[in-house]
Amino acid sequence: MARDRRKFGKQEAVTQSRIGSRRDDGDESVEGLIRRFGPAYRWLVTATGLFGAFAMVLSATIVNVAVPEVRGAFGVGQDEAQWMATAFLATMTASQLLNAWMIAAFGKRGAFLWTLCIFTVGAFICATATGMPTLIVGRVMQGAAAGIIQPLVMVTIVEAFPPDRRGTAMGIFGSGVVLAPAVGPAFGGIAIDEFSWRLMFLMPLPAVFIAFIAGLVFMPAKSDDRPRPPFDWAGFALLLAALALLMSSIAGGPRYGWSSDRISGQLAAALLLAGGFLYWQTRSRAPILALDLFRNPGFAAAVAVAFVFGAGNFASSYIIPVFVQDVQGYTATRAGMLLMPAGLLLVVSLPLTGRLSDRIKGHLMVAMGLFFFAIGALSMSLGDVDTPFWLFAGYAALSRFGLAFILPSLSATAFKALDPSEFARGSGNMNFIRQLGGASGTNLIVVMLQSRHSAHAQSINLTQVPDNPATQDLMNQLNATLGSAGLGDLGATALANDFLARVIDAQALSLAFQDCFLALGVVFFLAIGPAFLLGRFANR
Repeated sequence: MARDRRKFGKQEAVTQSRIGSRRDDGDESVEGLIRRFGPAYRWLVTATGLFGAFAMVLSATIVNVAVPEVRGAFGVGQDEAQWMATAFLATMTASQLLNAWMIAAFGKRGAFLWTLCIFTVGAFICATATGMPTLIVGRVMQGAAAGIIQPLVMVTIVEAFPPDRRGTAMGIFGSGVVLAPAVGPAFGGIAIDEFSWRLMFLMPLPAVFIAFIAGLVFMPAKSDDRPRPPFDWAGFALLLAALALLMSSIAGGPRYGWSSDRISGQLAAALLLAGGFLYWQTRSRAPILALDLFRNPGFAAAVAVAFVFGAGNFASSYIIPVFVQDVQGYTATRAGMLLMPAGLLLVVSLPLTGRLSDRIKGHLMVAMGLFFFAIGALSMSLGDVDTPFWLFAGYAALSRFGLAFILPSLSATAFKALDPSEFARGSGNMNFIRQLGGASGTNLIVVMLQSRHSAHAQSINLTQVPDNPATQDLMNQLNATLGSAGLGDLGATALANDFLARVIDAQALSLAFQDCFLALGVVFFLAIGPAFLLGRFANR
């Protein structure tokens, strides 16, 4: 009898084990997938998110080397061509706040797969664009997808790893993500020089395909059947309108004049819409910006540093390829290759700094990163037409080395200040502010470049007087050389004047770029002070 009871007990245990196994097989949450795939699942889902985020970041940076090419293809100026980058950044900024709603509505898996599809459609629109308006539409779609997927992946990784291993995970994830800026400009340059600038929009799609297939298996699915939550469409529309007007006014300021009715009206409307958005968020039943999280001083300090970091990072990523092409005459491929050593150094460094961030206080890591970035930017301010390739590549690598300290530490510190229930909203908030900094920084650096270019050209032109010995010697040599070629006095003088104008413009442009790099270095030095506030509030 006792033997029968023991036999029945074993059979019941086996049955319960099988039922539990089947139950685990049907559990598509993070915990259920960890039970199904074991501890390796954490790295499988990290790799899945990494492929998706890699494609988005690649698309954000690959176009920077194409700015001169697109200017020529569509016959537009610097202020219009930069919308290829800023339309992506502005939309990505706004869509960061869709993250929490997308997760609640579709689950992490559904949101991940939908954004990959939207990104793919946008890539084909860009590749077949016949004008700037169509190209901007495609970039808006890609930016919307990129804005959703980055915080989505971040919060998935945070939930999959225990708190004492999140810094390491963020470091490894970050090393893969920053590989995109390392190889993106080089890939874009090869596509432009050997094929067509249109091909660069299709280059991220293989990574998108891998992410889509892996996402079907490893991304956690929605774990409940609750209806889709309400979405604050009014707030989102106010935010989009405010960002569009703000970016448009910043871009058009140098062309139309900052005091013109057009720019003044756009800036006033942008500020009113931004104020309306913030007011609406305090009234909305389903706000997309979690204003209550900014009352947390640790999180607020991290977000402030994230804004400065985003501004400097995106602005420098935009301006470096343009500098070496416009000033030093590099091809798109060579311009892309210049950034590759910096990116590869960052890829190698991030896993190490990620582990350090689990042991060293976050504010110290962030301050060190800002210091390296500032030194690199200030060094680049010394660059001119004669700066050797490897020296300028070294300056860029020094600045990017600073990012290795900032990326894992800033995220880990911000999340330590939040409760787990606030991760999704906090991820959207932080990425929104960082991308807002990136969009603002890119626009402002273009405006600064244009204004300083004009100012330096005017200043140099004022020195071109008859008693200027250097100019007089140059003009005499040019007139003699051209006159001996049989052009005649009038023809020789006209060509000499044209050559002098080109020299002045090139010198003014070089000085304008130096001013921009100097400004970036100063901003990052000033951000070191606020970074230490993280030490007061971080939950260590």
